[in-house]
Amino acid sequence: MDARRLAVAQLGLVPYGVALERQRAIAEDRIAGRASQDALLLLEHPPVVTLGRGTRAASLPVAPELLRRRGIEVFEIERGGDVTYHGPGQLVGYPIFDLSGSGLRRDPHWFLRRLEAALIEALTEFHIAGERREGYTGVWTGGGSRKIASIGIHVRQWVTWHGFALNVTTDLSPFDLIVPCGIPDVVMTSVANELGGTRGRGVRAHLRLRRRRAARRGGTGLEGMSASGVPHG
Repeated sequence: MDARRLAVAQLGLVPYGVALERQRAIAEDRIAGRASQDALLLLEHPPVVTLGRGTRAASLPVAPELLRRRGIEVFEIERGGDVTYHGPGQLVGYPIFDLSGSGLRRDPHWFLRRLEAALIEALTEFHIAGERREGYTGVWTGGGSRKIASIGIHVRQWVTWHGFALNVTTDLSPFDLIVPCGIPDVVMTSVANELGGTRGRGVRAHLRLRRRRAARRGGTGLEGMSASGVPHG
């Protein structure tokens, strides 16, 4: 797909509900044919827990009311997967793509694997070995012992929304309030946590610079992604 047909929006810190409505509106326009461009929203969220279609009661041991009292919003949404947390310091990406388009496939599983591949390649710049873990969606490191990125999408009439969250400088402690992705004993990590020390503290500024440069080129700021925002492969 021609890079000029992808609209990349870098939005900064956006409340989850605002971003959700924006995604849905763009997706509806894409489905209805009112929009000819795919879109990629890059942003961060204030603290929020989202419950996907596959969320089990055991994955949310803390009552939603208690989370809200701690300043963490709670949303039940249409994406696949279980529960996850979003907060400042994450690189969140919402690709709103028509999988019927040129160079894509009408295959949500293929799309998930391509998102994983893009994130794995992006991590190589920081000398972090990202990897897949059999039977799960997302990106891991440390031989599959630590999860660094979560992925979940929704597809209607071959148009995607929702997407990925890469922990960059994220405060990981709120993950202790949930069972992330419904995986017992999962250990969450971040780019900064993996790098440690002063190298970790410089990651966020470095990623912002890369994303600004990529946007000027019509790209996404994620290595391994084609001009359309979909990973090669």
